[in-house]
Amino acid sequence: MTDHWRAYAEFVPDKIHTQSKAETYTVEGYNSIFRHFLARLRRKTKCYTKSLEMLKYSVILLMKYRNNELTIFS
Repeated sequence: MTDHWRAYAEFVPDKIHTQSKAETYTVEGYNSIFRHFLARLRRKTKCYTKSLEMLKYSVILLMKYRNNELTIFS
């Protein structure tokens, strides 16, 4: 799912590409949550991830906390 930006048609095959603003809201919602809670995803100056592994663990911890699977921040 993508919005109607023309550049997507150049690298996403038509067979699997669906353009619809109605279906991109979920992804944008998650992007907003990540940017809000993880400084490392907001800017590239002081708080950024140098390790892909640490980024992975940060996202996993955030998702577990948001899904009430983790309560260490209470």
